[in-house]
Amino acid sequence: MKAKEILSKLMKKEVSVKEVVESYLEKIEKQNNFYNAFITVFDKNFIDEQIKRAQKMIDSGEITPVVGLPVAVKDNINVKGYPTTCASKILSNYISPYNATVIEKLYANGAIIVGKTNLDEFAMGSSNENSFFGIVKNPLNPEWVAGGSSGGSAVAVAADMVPLSLGSDTGGSIRIPAAFCGIYGLKPTYGAVSRYGLVAYASSLDQIGPFSKYIEDISLIMQVIAGYDPYDSTSSKDFNPDFLDESFNLKLAFNELKGIKIGFPSKIVEDPAVDQIIRDSVKNLVSILDANGAIIEEVEFPYMEYSIPSYYIIATSEASSNLARYDGVRYGHRNLDADDVRTMMKKSRGEGFGLEVKRRILAGTFCLSSGYYDAYYKKALQVRNVIKRDFENIFRKVDFVIMPTSPTLPWKIGEKITDPIQMYLSDVYTVAVNLAGLPSLNIPYYIHSIPVGIQIISNYFQEQRILTLSFLISQLTKN
Repeated sequence: MKAKEILSKLMKKEVSVKEVVESYLEKIEKQNNFYNAFITVFDKNFIDEQIKRAQKMIDSGEITPVVGLPVAVKDNINVKGYPTTCASKILSNYISPYNATVIEKLYANGAIIVGKTNLDEFAMGSSNENSFFGIVKNPLNPEWVAGGSSGGSAVAVAADMVPLSLGSDTGGSIRIPAAFCGIYGLKPTYGAVSRYGLVAYASSLDQIGPFSKYIEDISLIMQVIAGYDPYDSTSSKDFNPDFLDESFNLKLAFNELKGIKIGFPSKIVEDPAVDQIIRDSVKNLVSILDANGAIIEEVEFPYMEYSIPSYYIIATSEASSNLARYDGVRYGHRNLDADDVRTMMKKSRGEGFGLEVKRRILAGTFCLSSGYYDAYYKKALQVRNVIKRDFENIFRKVDFVIMPTSPTLPWKIGEKITDPIQMYLSDVYTVAVNLAGLPSLNIPYYIHSIPVGIQIISNYFQEQRILTLSFLISQLTKN
């Protein structure tokens, strides 16, 4: 059932908050041991407190877009009094002393946060195989990877364990698992949603965003979590949209796409490295939009090939800096056998971090080291600006760009884990969006009963238009 429909039943008193939440908790209990989507499911007392508060809000007529709706959050988002592990041994005993801003906003609006979901350790990965707590399985086929790093949040929604969830996207970590699991996943504009309380991987790239099976439900949760936060110096003071404004949504829908300009990067879509079924899906969707009055414009990304090297230099450099704080001194895992502080730090970090995290820390430390900073990190920042200008030029000509989310369908668990370069290349079409700080939504496009991930990208703070276009696409294609 759509979150919007559950909300309607709650308002009409056809069902209670307790009944809704308990039905989803039963699904979590039955399925989580198999899919491994949740690291932590919150205790009954805490959930009951949230249920009572939400029911009281409904009974008193205090209606919000998420009141009474169960929500799961990625385990790199802080919830006070509960573990925030980042799926890492080094934080396996850490209890958060405060709530992230998105958590405070969900609480204030009566959402029921049921637990913390699995991820690639410190959000580093594209398959959710790099977790201290084990691999997350894909509900479409348990032999497939779920996609990463927000695989647990995507699977929790795809397997109907919750109607809504939150993940984080540094280079595709919402859109890739959404594509692999056949659901919607939105990476908002950088600064549209507060990052306060999100454990940092790469601070200039990270962004919190939602998952749902239905495009209308993305609007519900964005209405609550988006907006300025004084605790986050990178959040925008100028972004205060009304995602539930029906007049805005219907304006585009009833215009039947006439005059809407869609950018189509045919060179990317025709790339032989892209699976044939994905190429066919994107071209099929573009032809449907063309037939319904959209203006299809050819666009080019001259510097797209540099997005992966630029991204991984910037991301690993920032990770090297951000993860320096995990040293066993103040919190987290500590080796107790060391004779001095330096040895204790080395052993604690060596034992606490997994292989992929160590690989990225080493790469980032090298890029920031004396003699290499200008050659790598500074150069990557310059390339980032060039990629950003690419997008700015494109969005002077078109309203949206449609392209693949991933060049491939989900691969089998274990297939790429020993080849990090191949794993990194799975993000080739998502990382440029993060480098530019733009919004992008994965939509599930079904062809031959297989969901293919297609992303819709637009200009800064145009999330509302992306969601409206996606809703119209869902009506045109019956997806």
